Amino acid sequence: MNYTPEMEKAMQQSNKIGYAEYERRLDKRIAVEKRREQEYVQCKHLSAEFESQL
Repeated sequence: MNYTPEMEKAMQQSNKIGYAEYERRLDKRIAVEKRREQEYVQCKHLSAEFESQL
């Protein structure tokens, strides 16, 4: 995959690793994806909570 400098910067800021390491190390990739899944679930719960209040 080709990635841009902006994508690299975002990966570094949010996950403290670069794309090269993300692609090379399975354990790092799994950790990043688990963190993304947790954030997704939290956002989904918050969204549902806000909608129920409206």
